[in-house]
Amino acid sequence: MQTAIKFNYQDYLQLPEDKRYEIIDGELFMVPSPNESHQRILLTLSAIFLNHVRKKRLGAVYCAPFDVLFSEEDIVQPDIIFVSNKNKNIITKDNIKGAPDLLVEILSPSTSKRDIGIKKKLYARHGVREYWIVDPERETVDVFRLKGREFEGKRYGVQDYLSSDVIKDLTIEVKEIFV
Repeated sequence: MQTAIKFNYQDYLQLPEDKRYEIIDGELFMVPSPNESHQRILLTLSAIFLNHVRKKRLGAVYCAPFDVLFSEEDIVQPDIIFVSNKNKNIITKDNIKGAPDLLVEILSPSTSKRDIGIKKKLYARHGVREYWIVDPERETVDVFRLKGREFEGKRYGVQDYLSSDVIKDLTIEVKEIFV
């Protein structure tokens, strides 16, 4: 019987720097570079977050690639990361150690199954308070809020406004994300 190889953070640090990787439950995933619409949405949404968070002095916003270490065997690079001032002690010069307040993943054909499935479960298990999944093809944003140990979600389309429970006073017209 063949045993599955489990990777950890020390293995992760030895990977080539010219590629993006994640480790979830000890399994290694290569993350391909994003396409044009993914990059456009990432920049737009990051700018909205950053401008609001800086203006209100609410915390810190980061974009991939920046490591989030939930454990030695759970290392991810979400597209957008928000850490509130209250939780800023999890930010180190090399990575974030612990659960950010809000994570955003923008779906790509090669990562969508993982973003919707295993990562959603991982983020809930580690206590991420809010998780957004942005779908460029459908032009929707699914916002999941942690209730107990699981996420409850709501889908927003381009005709909607959405607000964050985690980033105080942030309201976004969804169609702005996809312009």
